[in-house]
Amino acid sequence: MTLRLSEDETRQLRDRAEREGRSMQDVAKSAIRDYIDRADRRESLEEVLATELPRYADALERLGQ
Repeated sequence: MTLRLSEDETRQLRDRAEREGRSMQDVAKSAIRDYIDRADRRESLEEVLATELPRYADALERLGQ
């Protein structure tokens, strides 16, 4: 895989990696893992809400009044 970054993105990634004492690749891989983890959690939450909210809609409606 080839990742093409703008000059500014490359500079920011290089600066971040230097501040953390890590390689640019390690920082990028970590960011990708974090993104995937957040997306997975968000999808899981959306699945639970889609299933459970309708189930408790009446009770939630009454609580909101």
